Amino acid sequence: MKNRSLAIALLMFAMPFAAPAQVPARPAATPALAQKTDSNQKASSKLSGAVAPATSDEIPLAEIQRYVQVYRNIRSSYVDPISDVDLMRSALRGLLADIDPHSTYMEAEQARAFAENAEGSYEGIGIETDESDPTVVKVIAPIDDTPAQKAGLRPGDRIIAIDGRAVNNNLPESDSHRLRGKPGTTVLVTLLRDGEKAPLEISIRRETIRVLSVRSRLLEPGYAYVRLSAFQADTGSELRSRLEKLQSESGGLKGLVLDLRSNGGGLLMAAVQAADAFLDSGVIVSTRGRSALANSSYSAEPGDLLMGAPMVVLIDAGSASASEVLAGALRDSGRAFLMGSRSFGKGSVQNVFELDNGDAVKLTTGRYYTPSGKSIQGIGIAPDVALPGTTVSSLREQDLPGHLRGDDEKEDGFARGVVIAGEEAISQALARLKAGTAVPPKR
Repeated sequence: MKNRSLAIALLMFAMPFAAPAQVPARPAATPALAQKTDSNQKASSKLSGAVAPATSDEIPLAEIQRYVQVYRNIRSSYVDPISDVDLMRSALRGLLADIDPHSTYMEAEQARAFAENAEGSYEGIGIETDESDPTVVKVIAPIDDTPAQKAGLRPGDRIIAIDGRAVNNNLPESDSHRLRGKPGTTVLVTLLRDGEKAPLEISIRRETIRVLSVRSRLLEPGYAYVRLSAFQADTGSELRSRLEKLQSESGGLKGLVLDLRSNGGGLLMAAVQAADAFLDSGVIVSTRGRSALANSSYSAEPGDLLMGAPMVVLIDAGSASASEVLAGALRDSGRAFLMGSRSFGKGSVQNVFELDNGDAVKLTTGRYYTPSGKSIQGIGIAPDVALPGTTVSSLREQDLPGHLRGDDEKEDGFARGVVIAGEEAISQALARLKAGTAVPPKR
């Protein structure tokens, strides 16, 4: 395992509310890098020393002069005084705002909250969000067994007000941060939902959110079910422990249903470790970008814990980032049969660069690729068999304003994601396993 001291690769949404740190997996041919995940990476290095050189060393003096001109005009003529610190931070946020939905400037408090998310424990309501639209906090998915899920929040819900105050994600402190708070306190969210004519108001009691990323049970003798709700530091080891226990309890598994529905991502290394639990060899995922920091490749080592037993993987529009890494690895290797709906389509990698004042920059530095060399950025992963679900507007990466265009992305209009909930999908997956028809197609 090579030393990864420069960055931690993450694979999640713009402000994911579920994902921790990672235990290194087994990379094949990777430059020095310290990766966490969610298609996002966390870099402990300073920004100035970690990014790739620009294509030209020439400084655009005319553009800088124009910036200074605007800066001076605001400083001297804006209706109310603005401090140089506030004005400069506004400029930094604006510098990243139009690059893509996942690149952002985080002030110290936001950076600390982001780090807490990466550790899998924080105080709040338990949702994964997208804040690319400044006027709404979009719910990508409520996390299993959290106040948000118990209160009935759904993927695709659009929060337009928090405690009666309209959402404004352009503020220095993102509005999703207002959803956090002391356990036992309540927060009132006003949201828009497809199919509802009027906004809904839902009161949610905050709790300490500790995400249990792996759940498992025997569906019937010989057939098991494993639910991965997020990818955290201990997900890989917990998955292995659960699989070994299921093998022992069943006397040998004949099939497995792996549920990745509405799993918004988490740590890349956790996804790599999960894939390695089911694979004997081959590339799991690779990342590519302009800097050495963004280029890596991870391969499996011998040891399929299912010993070749067939698998069905359930995915839907809420399956994103690290979930897509796992689903893509199992699909391309011919190891699993996929059922559900097209996944979210977040195939980009972000690095989080810490600054000397406690602030941080989360910057998209590359794309990740499945073992076949395909990028799923903007298009997602299509299942082998589609299942019915609830259609939700604007629940795909390609719907995010200014999103990074994918290599194979097609202009197919406004995408509508399908979210699949409930036990019926599990029953259909089990039936296919028992019938012997969970055979991955040749690719």
